[in-house]
Amino acid sequence: MQAITGYHRPSGLDEALALLNRDYVTSVVVGGGTVIGAGSLETEAEAVDIQACVEASIEASPTRIRYGAMVRLQDLINHPATPPLLAETARREGPNTLRNAATIGGTVASAHWESELVAALLVHDACVKIALPDHVVEVSLEELLGDSSLAERGIITSISADPSGETASARSGRTPADTSIVAALGRVVASGVRLGLTGVAAHPVVIDPADVESLEPPGDFRGTPEYRKELAGTLTTRIVDLLGGTA
Repeated sequence: MQAITGYHRPSGLDEALALLNRDYVTSVVVGGGTVIGAGSLETEAEAVDIQACVEASIEASPTRIRYGAMVRLQDLINHPATPPLLAETARREGPNTLRNAATIGGTVASAHWESELVAALLVHDACVKIALPDHVVEVSLEELLGDSSLAERGIITSISADPSGETASARSGRTPADTSIVAALGRVVASGVRLGLTGVAAHPVVIDPADVESLEPPGDFRGTPEYRKELAGTLTTRIVDLLGGTA
């Protein structure tokens, strides 16, 4: 369990990065405050609150929609340019009280394996901009999830996505209101259906529908690996059928 021993609210990004990269103390980023940092720490840490130095704006064009990392999930849902799949999955991240605090940047940084919003961002070809101490990088969300070291010592400042394309989603949970055991989300692209899955790996993944049989999901009290793999196959077929593609 984390023990927060100090709190800082820098006014600028350079100051925030300097605080985050001190050699003599462990620091964690705080955005909306629903999660402290991107993971669990066993040591004492100081919190670096980025609310005053990271944008919360939304900018839309015909080809990309860009969310500042401090955009609250409820503001994402309410924005008229937000693609329907992103709005739908953001609603499933938690109740209204949490959505008014939680941020898109924190959701991406945490990348919970059951996050349908992260899977929807993958489906929409999301890119993530990261400020590092000496430069700024922009990488695909898929690349970042595959190599979390890309964000080490850095702060996510924005996430952009391609809003185009017909989409569909299917999910299976213990109850309609419960977090999904496995969820499948798809978007029509030039090559066919771009498929995202939750509940089948350590983080949401994007995968070719034809490769679902190669998955090796982890198991937990809600579903064995075999059960999750079976669900993934069934839901993938449903998505492909809904979007008129072929698996």
